[in-house]
Amino acid sequence: MQMIIANRLTDGLVVFYTDCGGWSVGIADGIVIEDDADAARLLASAKDDEGRCIVIDPNLIDVSVDGGSPRPVAIREAIRAFGPTV
Repeated sequence: MQMIIANRLTDGLVVFYTDCGGWSVGIADGIVIEDDADAARLLASAKDDEGRCIVIDPNLIDVSVDGGSPRPVAIREAIRAFGPTV
């Protein structure tokens, strides 16, 4: 399973691509993608938003779904999604 993550250009916040084609700062609002063809199509749409200067560097990240909530698999992406560790 995957999600699309990027940074919003207006304020630099981490955002997640939603099922309605927008962006949200909440990971729970992001669309979880299970199919490679859907991932490619949605990433292309997200890259269009990069061309329109809405976000920068949209990428697919691997996620697991635990209790209905997506969670990034890689520690780097978890820190981006949930904030720094202390």
